[in-house]
This record gives sequence, C-alpha cells and structure tokens, in this order.
Amino acid sequence: MLQTLRNAWKVEEIRKKILFTLLIVLLYRLGNAIPVPYVNVGLLQNYFDTVQNTVLGLLDVMSGGAFSTATIFALSIQPYINASIIIQLLCIAIPALERLSKDEGEEGRKKIASITRYATVGIGLLQGFGYYMLIKNNNFLVSYAQNNIWAAIVIILTFTSGSALIMWLGEQITEYGIGNGISMILFASIISRLPTSVITSIRNISTGSLEWWVALLVFLGALAIIVLIVYVNDAERRIPVQYAKRVVGRKMYGGQSTNIPLKANANGFMPLIFAMTIIQIPVMIIQIVDGNGLATMQEFMQDPTTSIEGVGWFTKFYTQYLASGTVIYYIIYALLIVAFAYFYTSISFNPIEISKNLQQNGGFIPGIRPGRPTGEYLGKISNRLTLFGAFFLMVIAIVPTVVLGAFGLTSAFGPTSLLIMVSVALETSAQLETMMLMRHYKGFLG
Repeated sequence: MLQTLRNAWKVEEIRKKILFTLLIVLLYRLGNAIPVPYVNVGLLQNYFDTVQNTVLGLLDVMSGGAFSTATIFALSIQPYINASIIIQLLCIAIPALERLSKDEGEEGRKKIASITRYATVGIGLLQGFGYYMLIKNNNFLVSYAQNNIWAAIVIILTFTSGSALIMWLGEQITEYGIGNGISMILFASIISRLPTSVITSIRNISTGSLEWWVALLVFLGALAIIVLIVYVNDAERRIPVQYAKRVVGRKMYGGQSTNIPLKANANGFMPLIFAMTIIQIPVMIIQIVDGNGLATMQEFMQDPTTSIEGVGWFTKFYTQYLASGTVIYYIIYALLIVAFAYFYTSISFNPIEISKNLQQNGGFIPGIRPGRPTGEYLGKISNRLTLFGAFFLMVIAIVPTVVLGAFGLTSAFGPTSLLIMVSVALETSAQLETMMLMRHYKGFLG
C-alpha cells in the first residue's frame, strides 16, 4: 500500500488531486477553529462535557468538535444530509422530480443537485436557529448579547453560511480531488478527535480513574470492530451470468461466463448517517419550542427521580421514553437503520433494469428464466443482502455503545465513528487503486 502511494505521488495528475484534497481539508479544519461572535465558549464546552453520550455529543463528534465550540462550521454536514434525505424522498413522491432523477440523465441530476443546495441553505437556517436557541436558553451568550436581535441574526447567518461553505468544499473535493467530498470532510472531522481521545484515555489511566485492563479491552474491541468492518465491506455475493453464443457473419460472439457482484453492505455507512440525522429532530424541537427543557433534560437522564416540573410536555415525554440510552431510543434507532438501508437500496439498485439489460445482451442466470423471473430473483437476493447489511450496521452502532454504557464508560470515539472512518478509508483507497491501475501501476493487491 505504501509503495502504491509513492507511485501515485509520482503521477502529476494524482499528486495534484491529493494536494488539492489536503488543502480543502486544511481549510475546513481552519474554519473549525473560528468561533462565532457573542458566544461564551467556555460555558458551552462545559455543558457538552455532560452530554457526551447523548445525540448532542454524537453531533459534536461528527463535526470534529466544532459543535461544542460554536465555530462557523458547527452545523457540519448535517444540513446537507437532511436536504439529501428530503429530496430523495420527494423524488419518489413527486413525479416531476422522479422524472428529473431517472429520465433526464446528467442534466436531471444537475437540477436535483441544485435543488438540494437550496434545501441545504433552508435547513441550515432552521438548524442554526435551533442551535442559537440552545445557546440562548442555557445562558451561553455573553451578557450584552442575551436579548440582542443583532447578535441572534449574526449567529444564525454565520452557522448557515458555514454549512453552505462546507457543502461547496465537499463538491470541490468530489470534482477535483480524491474520494467523495462529503465523506472526506466527515472523515477529517472524526479523525481530528482521535488524538484528544487517546490523550484523555492515557490521562485517565495515569490518574487511576480508568483501569489499564479496561482500556486494553476497549482497544482490542476497537481492533475487532475494524477487522469486522473490513471483512464485511469486502464481502460480496457473486451471481453467475452466462451469455449465449451467437454467430454474426463469420464471427461468434458470446458464450463467456461472468458474474454480478452484489456487496454484502452495499450502502456503506449512509443508513447510519440518515438514522442519526432523523433521531436528532426531537432534540431540535426541544431547542426551539421547549427551551427550558434542555437544562433539566440532562439532570433527568442522570437521575430519573429528578422533578421536571415546569418544562413542557414534549420534554417530559422525550426524557422519559425517547432520550439517548433508553430502550425505545435504541429500538427506533435500529428501525430507522433498517428503513434507510432498504430505501437507499431501492434508489441505487434496480433489479428490473439489470434483468432487461441482461436479456437484451443475451445474458441469463443459470437456472433462472430471463426477463421478469430474473428481476424477481435479483430483487430477492438484494433484499436478503440489505437485511444483512442493516443488521450489521445495527450491531456496530448499538451493541458496543450499550456494553460501554453498562460498564459506566464514555467515549467520544465510538463504534459509529470507527465504521465511518474505515469505510471512507477503504472507499478512497479503492478509488486511488483504480486510478493507478488505469496508469499501469501495481494496485494495492499487486
């Protein structure tokens, strides 16, 4: 792998792509260090230290710590992901958008991308307002800006502009750099937390607050999760395809055998991202509608006997039944992962179209009649693989978190973060390998 990277660096075109990607990531990290005005960052960070294992803590991890420090990139890629989910759902519900995405080719996809950009700005405004309400209702603003309308406008517009800029940076990486832009930004956000997590763990071991053998078990568990992710990511179901022989003039065509590779987890980590995005909606509603609830919510989570008189009914219901760590929370989380796994498969894999293409080119699956039976067979195999992939994501996202919680351990660098990091690294490596193979270099497998 290192040899391949050295060979890639020797190719001017690839070297420029790598340097461009690194430059964009650097700009993103610089933006994560610029706080918005009027916010007491010290008080905000102290608050986030108490909600590390909640949805808010997960959002902080996904933003690379920008969420807890209220920087210009605090919203990270969440508005873009929310917009993508909404537009993809609307593409199924609205015939005009469906025609744009399916029938108008590249031009239609450009129009869909443009609509997604506008939706990102709108959702960024809404989420920026929600985050401002969290800061304001918990008295994290500087004293002179507490009831200042100008301060509110500046903070909300800064958050919104930051999310739009992140979207643009991601698009630049996709077009001119290496890998998927949004995935690379998410990767950079998560990996930036790794040094802090390691230093914190070492400090806790030295002070005696964390037993060394517990830290060792967590480390070995992380390695096991990484190995499992790599194994499942490379796993695939190969469906054999045979092409009939046909004679055209004096030449014979066809007769060869090939296969259709179907990934065991073709959707990657996207169902997880979508599920996490949806599950944060109640918290955003509390921030906007029931502002006094957040301060009490953490108290209630720490001690269920705490009185929550004076907060709204939604906060009471959320903290009792839907908050992070409750059984219903994990059930809803798991169901969302399954739902988005099948949804993502439905828009990325069309068995009917594949069966038509096979039939038109004289291909068939041994033992399966061409046409509709082939499409039904491919759909059945795809559904089984999607269910396996969804179950795998559920295990990775939920089981280690529950186990850590049972032992009273907290971690800002959880299994979900590992899944995203490894998946993005493997995806980027595969793209780089393809580029090298096109230039007659040995790939990672050579």
